[in-house]
Amino acid sequence: MTVLDEWTPAEEAAPADDDVLDELPDLLSRIANSEHDAFARFYDLTTDRVYGLVLRVLRDPGYSEETTQEVFLHVWRHATDFDGARGSALSWLLTLAHRRAVDRVRSETALARRTMTYGVAATPIHYDEVSAAAELRDTQRLVTRTLGELSPLQRESLVLAYYQGLSYREVSERLSVGLPTVKARIRDGMARLRAMLPDVA
Repeated sequence: MTVLDEWTPAEEAAPADDDVLDELPDLLSRIANSEHDAFARFYDLTTDRVYGLVLRVLRDPGYSEETTQEVFLHVWRHATDFDGARGSALSWLLTLAHRRAVDRVRSETALARRTMTYGVAATPIHYDEVSAAAELRDTQRLVTRTLGELSPLQRESLVLAYYQGLSYREVSERLSVGLPTVKARIRDGMARLRAMLPDVA
């Protein structure tokens, strides 16, 4: 995952307009004093860059919008964390955005793995069903490997719906996203699974 591991702030920060770069530290200082107009200006100047970086990591517009909102909420609450002696304001912001996006990917991937592990471990195997159990294990390995080819967001929706038995509406509430978005994720994820597992999905 090169986007997760090899990104550096310079990749996104370099093309910024000098006037914008000069303005950001002062805006952060004012945001630290709870000035709403400074936050609005900071948001307008940087939101496209933050969203673009987050989208590169998550590859899902809905989750990218949510994560971008979380990044700016962090800015509002923790603007005092910025230290100009350690780098530019834009680099600080984009590093924060990248870490938040990567954390979300890793969290969702860990959830999917835990759920898959539980599902495999909970499958009873009897000595008079050795052949069927072996076939089931092979299928589970194949499904697990194939799920790894989905985006983390598709995978999480499928796990909640098919392994935890939640309805579309319950998945929507659990993930705090709209019902149409959940349906689209599950539909697209199942379509990819069927394409990769014609004999299983």
